[in-house]
Amino acid sequence: MKSQSLREQWLPNLPGNVLAGLTTAFALVPECIAFALVAQVNPLMGLYGAFIICALTAIFGGRPGMISGAAGSMAVVIVALVVEHGVQYLLATVVLGGLLMMLFGLLRLGKLIRMVPHPVMIGFVNGLAIIIAMAQLEHFKQATPQGTVWLHGTPLAIMCALVALTMLIVYVLPRLTKAVPPALVAIVGVGLLSQLLNLPTRTLGDMAHIAGAFPTLHLPQVPFTLETLRIVFPYALLMAIVGLLETLLTFNLTDDITQTRGRPNRECLALGVSNVVSGMFGGMGGCAMIGQTMINLSSGGRTRVSGATAGFMILLFVLFLSPLIERIPLAALVGVMFVVAQQTFAWGSLRVLGKVPRNDALVIVAVTVITVFTDLAVAVMCGIVIAALNFAWQHAREIRAEVVDGVDGVEGADARTYVLHGTLFFASTANFQDLFRPLSDVHDVVVDCRHLHVADHSAIVAFETLRERYRKAGRNLRFVNLSSRNQHMLERAGVSFAEA
Repeated sequence: MKSQSLREQWLPNLPGNVLAGLTTAFALVPECIAFALVAQVNPLMGLYGAFIICALTAIFGGRPGMISGAAGSMAVVIVALVVEHGVQYLLATVVLGGLLMMLFGLLRLGKLIRMVPHPVMIGFVNGLAIIIAMAQLEHFKQATPQGTVWLHGTPLAIMCALVALTMLIVYVLPRLTKAVPPALVAIVGVGLLSQLLNLPTRTLGDMAHIAGAFPTLHLPQVPFTLETLRIVFPYALLMAIVGLLETLLTFNLTDDITQTRGRPNRECLALGVSNVVSGMFGGMGGCAMIGQTMINLSSGGRTRVSGATAGFMILLFVLFLSPLIERIPLAALVGVMFVVAQQTFAWGSLRVLGKVPRNDALVIVAVTVITVFTDLAVAVMCGIVIAALNFAWQHAREIRAEVVDGVDGVEGADARTYVLHGTLFFASTANFQDLFRPLSDVHDVVVDCRHLHVADHSAIVAFETLRERYRKAGRNLRFVNLSSRNQHMLERAGVSFAEA
């Protein structure tokens, strides 16, 4: 993959990227409103956060084409904080979380995303695709005096028909023309149809009124004390972890789709700055949003213009266009998101589950399930742990020894050389010890380490244990041909194996 120049990040296909950004903005609005309601805050906070985070990360971030906003994964994190301490503590948490993200980027830790195995990436994508689809089912419910119930009768039929029509347009239109994003045509077309026919279906305005003023700058109204820090820091740290994980995983996916290379540390820094600004202007925290990113990419958005357009269009919706935007049927947006979920899910992973190693298949399934039923951070961490344990187990079994009678090429019944191969670390020490039988071995034993890599302190302890076993058995043991790196590690530990 290649890195993009500044010109390539801004100028190519300006009309197409503007339309892609407009399409993405339509999809951002209901998601941000829904996530704000989940966090139990004013929906305008979600829209302000989406405008600021989307625009700033698009302009200054390290990944053109990726869309960030007020994400649901971060909204879930702060529900308890809002209920217990109020909105101002949420804003302080967003600012502190942004500072932690900035620190992550300044320390150039974005490259740690390379530690995430491919099966974890597949599980992440599949899990979020399922979450996107499941989230749309909430729009098939309505509030009644008896509680929330599923739609039925005519409202359900109209909703399903409009969703199906939207999906049909998105799937069929690219076969006819690629001049305009199919999702944009579907949203506008279904919106006009519902207005012309005066169809009784729910609209964006039924979720919340989005008219508002320009956000104003103000510090969070909280006491600047250690007690406040004690309250907000755990939430800020969790927001930063979840936000960075989702952003960097979406970052990798966007790299793969566009076949270009972004700058992860710059993206982390821009995400942190945008969260700080969002908190200072009364907005929610946010991170990359895989669903909206997929809409942008599938609509032709490849440059910074698409993301910047999406962000500023949300501000225009709030300031001037709310009467029009509130008339958009939810069914049109639900249909688009269903298509996004279908296109995001890695269907090929189902075909290869029986072909890849069982441990990799376990990781894919585990990360998918955990993402759906808990949260992204837990799922990714579990996936990495499973993959790491599998790697350690497989690598531990590869340590072996070639046994040569005689020392330094001299044949003799009382001399033997063990030529070791592999890596000696915490998981392979038991197998290492099993290679030797001190009680039945010859009198003079040499351990040739020219093909052995000593990885950690457990390896040093294994060396000492083996030497002690041979000493108690009345045998001589020498370690030879240690690499300079391995020798340095032993010297730092204050250990010498020059003589038995």
